[in-house]
Amino acid sequence: MHGQKRTCAITSTDMPDAALTKLVRMIVAADDAVVFSLLATSPTLATARFERGATRQAVRSYHIEEIEHYIYAGDTALHIAASAYRRGTVQKLIVMGANVRAKNRRGAEPLHYAVDGMPGSSAWNPSAQAATVACLIKAGADPNALDNSGVSPLHRAVRTRCAAAVKALLEGGADPKRKNRRGSTPMLLATQNTGRGGSGSPEARAQQRCIVQLLKKHIRHI
Repeated sequence: MHGQKRTCAITSTDMPDAALTKLVRMIVAADDAVVFSLLATSPTLATARFERGATRQAVRSYHIEEIEHYIYAGDTALHIAASAYRRGTVQKLIVMGANVRAKNRRGAEPLHYAVDGMPGSSAWNPSAQAATVACLIKAGADPNALDNSGVSPLHRAVRTRCAAAVKALLEGGADPKRKNRRGSTPMLLATQNTGRGGSGSPEARAQQRCIVQLLKKHIRHI
């Protein structure tokens, strides 16, 4: 997806948040000219939140296929820009007042989205992901923030096998010993099968090995 202009699967007719949906669609499509034009015309979009989003009863309409993400109530444009690893857009939104600590209904902040990924997929871009993570932390995102399930960005990055995101989080102050609500440390998640689809692919296994080494290195220095 990154470096290519594609059309987001959702449409403005799928939900009432039409203007924000249009902005998100252009962010995912990497159409910066339109994104910046929309923000210039309607600056409040930089801080707007989706009123509605995916639920168990309504899922498909809120799925962004290109980046394998769902929109949830409370999400902002910054959440989606982070999940698409669009650092330039992330910076623009922050300058315009976007809250790096904004939580959606699941308690996820933009940084939680930025660390997600599927090694080997067309949407995965480790260097862009790491740059986006670093950008958010520099702007005030908390690398140890917990969502409603008691999961930190580091737990998510380890579980999705994104070594570049793990490295950026650790360099940004993430605690490699912090347990999630279920009592699992990042190292435990790194050394066990997480049950996530794709975690057994060659790309994911290579990332897993790298993550284990990164965690060991940082734990030794604590």
